[in-house]
Amino acid sequence: MDQTLAETLAGWRRHLHAHPGLTLHEGETAAFVAARLKEMGIEVTEGVGGHGLVATLRRGEGGSNRSVGLRADMDALPIQELNEGLAYRSTIPGVMHACGHDGHTAALLGAAALLQRDQGWTGTVQLVFQPAEEGGGGARAMIADGLFQRFPMERIFGWHNWPGLEAGTVAVHEGPVMAAGARFEIGFTGHAGHAALPHLTRDPMIGAGHAIIALQSIVARNIDPMQAAVVSVTVAEAGEAQNQVPNSARLKGTARWLQPETGEAIEAAMRRIAAGVAATFALEAEVEFKVGVEPTVNHPAERELAAVAAGAVTTVRRDLPPAMTGEDFSFFLKEVPGAFVWIGNGPGDGGRELHNPAYDFNDAVLPIASGYLAEVAKRALAGA
Repeated sequence: MDQTLAETLAGWRRHLHAHPGLTLHEGETAAFVAARLKEMGIEVTEGVGGHGLVATLRRGEGGSNRSVGLRADMDALPIQELNEGLAYRSTIPGVMHACGHDGHTAALLGAAALLQRDQGWTGTVQLVFQPAEEGGGGARAMIADGLFQRFPMERIFGWHNWPGLEAGTVAVHEGPVMAAGARFEIGFTGHAGHAALPHLTRDPMIGAGHAIIALQSIVARNIDPMQAAVVSVTVAEAGEAQNQVPNSARLKGTARWLQPETGEAIEAAMRRIAAGVAATFALEAEVEFKVGVEPTVNHPAERELAAVAAGAVTTVRRDLPPAMTGEDFSFFLKEVPGAFVWIGNGPGDGGRELHNPAYDFNDAVLPIASGYLAEVAKRALAGA
């Protein structure tokens, strides 16, 4: 990649960082992406599954009928940025690109530019710019809107930047890459009353407190120690006055796992605990358990293709364990074969971690990421 394009990508990435679009509110981001693609002379279809868009590159009339998809996510997070000295810090209060989706989007635009210039391939490349990855169901919305019927692709490839991995290094996993994730809510309903007369109440706070502790036994005592799992209670809501026992209490949190049977065991144990706590303290309980993403597991042939393509561009590692973070690229992998890799973002400490208010994407990674995406697309179209 020439220096001019690298500088252009960095400029685009910084514009996106300064103007983030929250999940389900990516309209301005989508318009920016569409404008850049149209400037390149690339066909763009907007409004796919919400603010998603798909750009289509075709090369070789009467040549290869092969097709491949490349995906980037576009949405930001509801986090107030703390990078006070950053010239391109977020201009939207309470919203920032704390996960690097600005970099993912810019890198896919870079891949579009590289493929547009390159006359050495034939076939069709579908560039998928996905909205609402951060818990907004963006992948499923695009699929429901006919993504794979309207824009056929035999394979699909994606990536995520990874703090803590050397900048530009590509990690290819043998098994699961990232975990399944669910958000849960457990509500306890009792009987409100005066805090000085607790015997006339049924206290949901007691139930919630016991449930918080008991939920930690799910992973500790119900899941095979060789199977990774996480259950975290992250929100507790209850009460209005300091001298009142409230009528209800609600716990919220997240669960993660790598194997389907582990997720089933977590949900079953959670419902059992909630019912048991409610019975113990004469409360009523309700449990909502909503699976947001499934495990991200690469298809074997596409995994190897990704490793070879990455090796033609940069350093490759095959020894990293999976992460318990989630990624809705998993839903694309249920529809067509594909692979998802990590590309190192450099040091991951001191606020440079994902979802940290001081995070910033490393622009030096953009040429490598764009080069990888273009390379894996060309190899897929060549029938590798």
